[in-house]
Amino acid sequence: MDERPLLLIVEDDEILRRRMGRAFRDRGFDVEEAASSADALAIAERETPELVLVDLRMPDGNGLDLIPAIKAIDPATRIVVLTGYGSIATAIEAVRRGATHYLTKPADADEILAAFERGGADAPRQPLLPMSLDRVEWEHINRVLVDCHGNVSEAARVLGLHRRSLQRKLAKYPTLR
Repeated sequence: MDERPLLLIVEDDEILRRRMGRAFRDRGFDVEEAASSADALAIAERETPELVLVDLRMPDGNGLDLIPAIKAIDPATRIVVLTGYGSIATAIEAVRRGATHYLTKPADADEILAAFERGGADAPRQPLLPMSLDRVEWEHINRVLVDCHGNVSEAARVLGLHRRSLQRKLAKYPTLR
């Protein structure tokens, strides 16, 4: 019987998904790959992975919604969210829903493995750095977007912005400071 841990990679970008799958197989993991939330749930119900790496934005839904669904199958499953659209609001929401950790792309396999190990009370704390005003605005916009369940039109209305203006602001990648 195989004792290697099973890692489920949920990523819609095929090239990235296959590259990560190869990197984790080289590190001794059994790997399953899913290109959508529906595929991920089917695999999780059939295989019950110990670890799940999930992209935030999926073609058939939101990676945040996948977290409680996978946790319902097996509460011991450790989940790391990996996204190119990172914000404090979505990071908090991911952890609130049961994710172990949250990373922004690009992240290599070693960083992802370290993220699966984080989350305990003894995890080292990063020093807080002041954010730029652009970053604060971007974080606020993303928090409102999460509160509006990803509905850009509703978020624009709440923020008092034109929908296209909000889309332009969301497309920006502010610096981390």
